[in-house]
Amino acid sequence: MIEKVFKAYDIRGVYPNPLNEDIAWKVGHATAQFLRMNLTGLAKADPRMNMIIIGRDMRTSSPSLAKALIDGILSTGTNVIDIGMIDTPQIYFAINHLGCCGGIQVTASHNPAEYNGFKISGLQARPVGENTGLNEIKRVAMSLRKGPSAQMGRVETQDLSRPYKAHVLKFLHLQRPLKVVVDCSNGMAGKFVPNIFVGYPNLTIVPINTEVTGTFKHEPNPLVDSNLRELQEAVLSNAADFGVCFDGDADRCIFVDEQAKIVRCDILTAFLAKDFLKRDPGSAIVYDLRSSRVVREEILNAGGVPKRERVGHVFMKKALADSHGVFGGELSGHFYFRDNFKTDSGAIVFGTTCSVLSGYDSPMSHVLKPLLRYYSSGEINYEVQDKEGAIKKLAERYKDAAVDYLDGITVEYDTWWFNVRQSNTEPLLRLNLEANTADLLKKKVEEVGGQLGTPVHH
Repeated sequence: MIEKVFKAYDIRGVYPNPLNEDIAWKVGHATAQFLRMNLTGLAKADPRMNMIIIGRDMRTSSPSLAKALIDGILSTGTNVIDIGMIDTPQIYFAINHLGCCGGIQVTASHNPAEYNGFKISGLQARPVGENTGLNEIKRVAMSLRKGPSAQMGRVETQDLSRPYKAHVLKFLHLQRPLKVVVDCSNGMAGKFVPNIFVGYPNLTIVPINTEVTGTFKHEPNPLVDSNLRELQEAVLSNAADFGVCFDGDADRCIFVDEQAKIVRCDILTAFLAKDFLKRDPGSAIVYDLRSSRVVREEILNAGGVPKRERVGHVFMKKALADSHGVFGGELSGHFYFRDNFKTDSGAIVFGTTCSVLSGYDSPMSHVLKPLLRYYSSGEINYEVQDKEGAIKKLAERYKDAAVDYLDGITVEYDTWWFNVRQSNTEPLLRLNLEANTADLLKKKVEEVGGQLGTPVHH
């Protein structure tokens, strides 16, 4: 049962079957063992390193799962600081603010209400994925029997909302008044938006879907266009400068401009990169390899170092750390900040976007327009049984191009390029293609897509 809920980056499943309190206890016990075992020398002696931070989202199953998780941790003699119902990025903040060995957030992110799960972070909030500890945690958890334990840790509760607010507001500096619609998706943004942003001078917030009850008016996934409709209508009816929609645990968000058009995350990365490079000339900016060529071009134009990286927060965070990068952006709505412990944050990308946009006198759509110089397919999924075979055939067919295998296969020509990569969990190949003209885009999507089969519409 337990192996079903372990994924590439986190633990996730439908509650209470297959994910339940018994598994939560085992995950807590195994994670505490893993995080403590990995401490070296000086850290081992630091009493703060015998603490793990626990937070949870607003799902109705989160309190009981968090309690079982905490009991599992305490049974190893490790202490717990319970910081309550929070957005996932607040865990990253807390681990660094309090100097602990790691933390676990109880959340299923953007999944529907019946799901739940655990996101595990280690020292300095480094992500724990399948190759950085999750497999070991799974192995220990699978062999555990729940029973009385000789040693018990202590649990204390802390409210970090004030220091967290101070941290996030370091990224907000308005140069003119802004009016913004914020769709909290009945998720954790419903808690921090009023605490951090409402009432800030010169910032008018029009909040929607702020009630935090564990049920969702629309699915808390802003990557699905239909979930943005309410936000788009509110931006137009309020004549707002822009709108933003957060996912359930508020580590990701998607923006729409003043005309209610969706702003692609790679375009936003290119836009914000210029501002980061003004303040940190010559720095590296990390971006996911599905991003438009615009991102690389804008980074180079601004004197920065473009770092193209595999898709996924584990890879993005590592790349940001390794390159000493200042900022990173991913198509999925995750944005990463050196000055936020190299982790992602929905609240901080919102504050940053407000700050940068307030430096322009023109509306968002005008400011972004010069960046929309290529034509993109977006991500198209194809059902393919022999994924490896399909990628080999593409490599053969396009062998006169620049080809690389950083993540799936990327094929580059002067006037167009594409990337095809495998889904971790399903028999799917995902195509992203970009071309210099709309006609060429259409032609090449048909050509490449035709070799992959029929597209799957989710």
